[in-house]
Amino acid sequence: MKVLVVGGAGYVGGAVVDRLIETRHEVRVVDALLYEEDYRKPVPFYYADVRDSSVMLPHLKWADAVIWLAALVGDAACALNPEVTTEINQIPVAWLAKNYDGRIIFTSTCSVYGAQAGQVDETAPINPLSVYAATKLKAEEYLEKSNAIVFRLGTLFGVGDLYSRVRFDLIVNQLVVKAYTAGRIKVFGGEQFRPLLHVRDAAQAIVSAVEGKQRRVYNILRQNVRIIDLAYQVRNHFPDLVIERTQMQVQDTRNYRVCGERAAQELGFQARCSIDEGIDEIKQLLQSRRIKDVDNPRYTNQIYLSQFNTHLLMKEKVVV
Repeated sequence: MKVLVVGGAGYVGGAVVDRLIETRHEVRVVDALLYEEDYRKPVPFYYADVRDSSVMLPHLKWADAVIWLAALVGDAACALNPEVTTEINQIPVAWLAKNYDGRIIFTSTCSVYGAQAGQVDETAPINPLSVYAATKLKAEEYLEKSNAIVFRLGTLFGVGDLYSRVRFDLIVNQLVVKAYTAGRIKVFGGEQFRPLLHVRDAAQAIVSAVEGKQRRVYNILRQNVRIIDLAYQVRNHFPDLVIERTQMQVQDTRNYRVCGERAAQELGFQARCSIDEGIDEIKQLLQSRRIKDVDNPRYTNQIYLSQFNTHLLMKEKVVV
């Protein structure tokens, strides 16, 4: 199949493109290289802004299926400029739904559940607590009548591929960096649950759906983990690690445990990569000095985007 990957140079996109190549699909990538300096994978690449429909339309006409990963990602990053977040995360998806009748694979987030008691499945009430979650949820609504499958991804971790940047603002990866560089991590609260998912498992679910016919919403995760338990798991890899537990200084009311039974039963999805594997991947990168500066802003969405302090600058620079 001819598969267009919109946002294919990103953290998830890198792993997705690798999997598409392995499964012998014909791949085309559209991206604006927000965090990247170049794109070197052996597939056709087009530098483009998802907000420019005239540029995007020819690519849609080419594609048998579209994997739409383009988004500003993360609560803090999206809160910097809600207007720009809406421009990127929401409005282009409405346009996509109206202008493309082929297969769509769209990535949303389990953050749409917000704070919930007990374990939630896809029929649970939604409670987005951030601009990020709200724009993703609205994008889901635009796709309801299209040939789209929607994946509400858990919090990602691990290394996706050899080229795309690693994100250090995701809880597992972040704790490993702190453990390695400081030998000490602070856990604020700690009772909050997060559904965790390796980035390559996310890619596997996405690519497996390209030729499928399901048109529902699916939670995709490996397991639900309390933040404090995750900290202890990281300490298993850094025996001298000191864990400080304190009250939350910034209120983060997100707390949700997610059920992935629908994806298991209807899609046959089963995560392959463990949290320990993800921890080891980041640890090995750091120990082998393969990352020159872990404090470089490009590894953290919110810090990087905060450098663009006007709407105009973000509109010129930010796409996917």
